[in-house]
Amino acid sequence: MTDEADLRDRLGQFLARNFPQIELHGGSYDIAHLDADEGTVTVLLTGACEGCGISELTIGAVRGRLLSEFPELTEVHVETGLGADAGPMQDDFSDVPF
Repeated sequence: MTDEADLRDRLGQFLARNFPQIELHGGSYDIAHLDADEGTVTVLLTGACEGCGISELTIGAVRGRLLSEFPELTEVHVETGLGADAGPMQDDFSDVPF
């Protein structure tokens, strides 16, 4: 069983360390839902991320990196404040430089 508080903290630190451009460009992120037992997380991107032209790239990069760096996660959803959900991983954004 994964400690949910620990996982939430590690996810937040990972996002801050690996995706500083989100906040540098006026956006923000929040771990809106986490179920450590099921291995699911929903990350909400808000602020300048809403309606941003490259938000799909950011969404794909966040989802891909979280899935590759956190083996305890089996499903990652990334949404904008406008309700756009990237859903399950379909595209490979591993070559995106952030």
